[in-house]
Amino acid sequence: MRRELSVLPGAPEPLLGANFWSRVGGPRMWGRYDSATVTKELQVLADHGLTLTRSFFYWPELMPTPYRLDDEVLNRFGNFLDLHAEQGLRTVPTLVVGHMSGENWDPAWRDGRDLYSDVWLVGRQAWMAERIARRFAGHPAVAGWLLSNEMPIYGGWGTPEAVTSWAQLLIQGLRAGGATQPVSIGDGAWTIEVSGRESGYRLADLAPLIDWIGPHVYPMGDDQVRQHLRAAFLCELAGTAPPGPQGQPPVHRPVILEEFGASSDFVSDQNVGHYYRQLLHTSLLAGATGWVAWNNTDFDDLADEAPYSHHPFEMHFGITDNNGTPKASLREMAEFRKVLDAVEVHRCIRAPSEVGIVIGSHVDSVYPFTDARERPVALGAIEQAYLACREAAVPAGLIRERSGIGTETGGGDCRLYLLPSTKQLTAPGWRRLEELAHAGATVYVSYCAGGTDNQRGPWYAGVDRLFGVRHQLRYGLVDPIGSDPVRLTLRESLGNLAAGTELEFAVGGPDSLRTYLPVEPVEARVLATDAQGRPALLSRAVGAGAMVLCTYPLEAMAAATARVNPEPTWRLYAALAQAAGAHPQATVDDPQVLVDCLDRDDGARFVWLVSQTGAPLAVTPRAAGGQPLHDLETGVEVSTVELPPFGVRVLRGTAG
Repeated sequence: MRRELSVLPGAPEPLLGANFWSRVGGPRMWGRYDSATVTKELQVLADHGLTLTRSFFYWPELMPTPYRLDDEVLNRFGNFLDLHAEQGLRTVPTLVVGHMSGENWDPAWRDGRDLYSDVWLVGRQAWMAERIARRFAGHPAVAGWLLSNEMPIYGGWGTPEAVTSWAQLLIQGLRAGGATQPVSIGDGAWTIEVSGRESGYRLADLAPLIDWIGPHVYPMGDDQVRQHLRAAFLCELAGTAPPGPQGQPPVHRPVILEEFGASSDFVSDQNVGHYYRQLLHTSLLAGATGWVAWNNTDFDDLADEAPYSHHPFEMHFGITDNNGTPKASLREMAEFRKVLDAVEVHRCIRAPSEVGIVIGSHVDSVYPFTDARERPVALGAIEQAYLACREAAVPAGLIRERSGIGTETGGGDCRLYLLPSTKQLTAPGWRRLEELAHAGATVYVSYCAGGTDNQRGPWYAGVDRLFGVRHQLRYGLVDPIGSDPVRLTLRESLGNLAAGTELEFAVGGPDSLRTYLPVEPVEARVLATDAQGRPALLSRAVGAGAMVLCTYPLEAMAAATARVNPEPTWRLYAALAQAAGAHPQATVDDPQVLVDCLDRDDGARFVWLVSQTGAPLAVTPRAAGGQPLHDLETGVEVSTVELPPFGVRVLRGTAG
């Protein structure tokens, strides 16, 4: 299946930059504007290969009355744009900025009006957008526009109708003012499709209006691999477009990681370098083509002012310190720029995948009388499956049920479909999966009763018929897992797993999750049993393919377990992929090293090796078809690769 890697229209190359407030003033920089300091701040970014900033209009200062914009702020912003042009930089202005770094600020005249649905207030915002565009849209330093900064925090949640109309009207204001540059929302991509939470922001509704999708990602976690790949996973979700309004075809937009970073109060300089390196490379491999770090500088001189007085850690997200000295984060961005240039990413596509992870429509849609608490459980299992596929060197694409499983936009050429720890799917979705199996695909489903006690059990279109079993469930009750860990033993070979192989899986999560599905085989073959001898992995032949059932929620339990990765699901996925005929583009023997490829339009293939361990590693990468691999810089053929702690190496080969 095709995996998207789209550069923003009008951008000659991927975007690499920083969110910008000057260390003189922070959010209040326009009232204390110091051109000499701003020049130095921009220079250090340009010297490290950055080409972009994201800039902000502080709303209370910009718009002191509903009908007037402050001329001094606009004049200073004009100088700010001129300084960008002098340094070879461009910027994306952000319009409605009422939230920043742990505090909300209102213009005094807002008077509690709703930002989305109050007609007068929406009109004032659209007027502001039009006036700013009329003043600055022709400036060569303006690369694009953002409507807001994290509006769900400032404006709260709204209805999809109100939020979409608000966005449409502000965009129309920009266009009326002469803005032709790309535009997006600035909401952080905190939509139901990405977060599983209904906020009123929906990709399906907003994607047709905008030119890129911009996740804001600041994960807190309990597992190193999940922490490193959380941004990548969210970029995958953001880049997997659902159908638009009234069933219109999905609209794919470039994904720009609009905000990411870490406070030096939370992480050492060495470790922030590791984090940036991991995030930059893994999100590129997940389809991102833009990265805008939070933020350009520290703010030690603003310790007595809100928000830094009450959120002091917010002072130290800078990629430079308060004196403009680069931190490890900026140095990693400079190294990343070298890789982007060397592989000429704007000429590359992601290597196609023959493995797809299905996102059931219950995860990204609102159905009547369903429990919203199930969505994060399902998303956690999907994320864990995504990690396991990467550990197995079979990077998977994400397939939204709403886009049509097995269609051109829904992984129609996949050999293996994964439904990890799945409780809910629509009846037509199950029917479609069986059709794909009949046509030759392998469909793997692991059972899950869900994360709550609400209608526990498989929302399947007939467990027995689909999988060739006879289930032994009791109404309203679940069958608790009696052992920890779960030990599965292969009773016959599967792919590269020989009969007799034992796999151990962590048991985690709430009681409703720590359950299995008791079944008896009827038409299915038993591939593996648990420690009690019960069927745990079964396969029913369907036409030219197979429906494979795992009776344990392996992925959801792993997602609920701290410090678990890599865990053995990667071995199961590697075996399923091999049995299904889904062959990796490149492999290593260590699941702690993630492998993926980009293909350039001249036939070159670039193989990424991304270590997930804090210890040095030596690995022997193998390319499909036995193709040789070469060092990216020297061109020397490579056999063994030594990776430093959390290191990344990019090799060059030939696309098969």
